[in-house]
Amino acid sequence: MTTSTTASVSTHILDTSVGRPAAEVAVRLAARGGRDADWQALGGSATDADGRCRDLPQLPEGTTHVRLDFAVERYFEKSAKKQADTQQDAPANRDGGPAVFFPEVAITFAVVPGEHYHVPLLLNPFGYSVYRGS
Repeated sequence: MTTSTTASVSTHILDTSVGRPAAEVAVRLAARGGRDADWQALGGSATDADGRCRDLPQLPEGTTHVRLDFAVERYFEKSAKKQADTQQDAPANRDGGPAVFFPEVAITFAVVPGEHYHVPLLLNPFGYSVYRGS
């Protein structure tokens, strides 16, 4: 629940290489109260079958910056063979390289009290995009 003294955060992940939600991706949440303050790890969650984290920890009062860390490497390791089989010209099949170029995605953003921040991650093995959703 968001109050006038705190912000709240939610996220979801869509794997754009297959057009489906990315399930079972570990997500860690950290916060700090000012740009020179140390990061405080708040805990984490994992995406569900819809690619959503429904139980991220609440932000402490005074939070000004938030960091979401997405551990995507294991997700792509699990799905690389399946994707390569359905996409015969997939890069993993062509060059024998790693299944994922970015093993982790860290997103840092500023928040203000009383606001909700939904931060979707659009993901594929070789790139990603984020935005402030609603």
